[in-house]
Amino acid sequence: MDLDAVADELYGLRPEEFVAARDRRALDARKAGDQPLAKEIGALRRPSLAAWVSNLLVRRQPDEVQPLLGLGEELRRAHLELDGARLRRLARQQNEVIGALGRQARRLAAEAGHPVGEGVQREVEETLHAVLADPEAAREWAAGRLVKPLRSTAGFPAADETLLARRPAPEPEKPARGRGRTQDKARREEHRRLQAEAREAERELRARQKEADAAGRAVEEAGTRVAGAEERVRELREHLRQAEEEQRRARAAEQDARERARQADRAVREARRRADTAAARVDRPAPAG
Repeated sequence: MDLDAVADELYGLRPEEFVAARDRRALDARKAGDQPLAKEIGALRRPSLAAWVSNLLVRRQPDEVQPLLGLGEELRRAHLELDGARLRRLARQQNEVIGALGRQARRLAAEAGHPVGEGVQREVEETLHAVLADPEAAREWAAGRLVKPLRSTAGFPAADETLLARRPAPEPEKPARGRGRTQDKARREEHRRLQAEAREAERELRARQKEADAAGRAVEEAGTRVAGAEERVRELREHLRQAEEEQRRARAAEQDARERARQADRAVREARRRADTAAARVDRPAPAG
């Protein structure tokens, strides 16, 4: 047993199964005398619902991992190079891919017996945005062991459709003597302008993301309450079934006791009749001799 193998097993389970399985594995490690491993296993955190769905996507659809990582590399390169035409093309591809994967992840969750709502799907899609923007986030996602959804801290502001719409594609120009410095200065100014717009877009994204996060948490909390209520309903139904079975046995026992009582009553009446008959015979005068 090692930590990687245990973590890989645990993060493939449904969230509600995680804690009990983790505690069993930690106990196994303690029984085997490996206290450091037991401590490491015990420190593993239960994934949120959105993190579990993101892990499920990686595990059930491994063929989708490398294409998404490749798209992230292309987007980061185009963003750094301020290649407007390529950014516009990749932005459309990004939106299509993330939307498709978000829907696919939601379908996989339903097939795994744990349907999720739109709030969780948005958190999964935000995780995919972070994967495209950040190589470290990409590696973390590809491992399939997320504990919570990832958040994009950099983003691709230059890949945003509204921003790209304001930035025309560069037209090829013939080199002219004496224009090199002017062009360099213009490119620097354009870069600074794009950075300022990127920061503003990022602030707007964070504000909207906070609203989406709050809504997503509300959905997840409601889902947790629903799951708890459903579990309680199952327990009550089981108690009701047991009570009904006990009632059935009690009624059968009551019916059997009533039948035995009727039989005993008949036996008493018959015995009394025989006793009365015998007593009458004793009291009858003896015949004269």
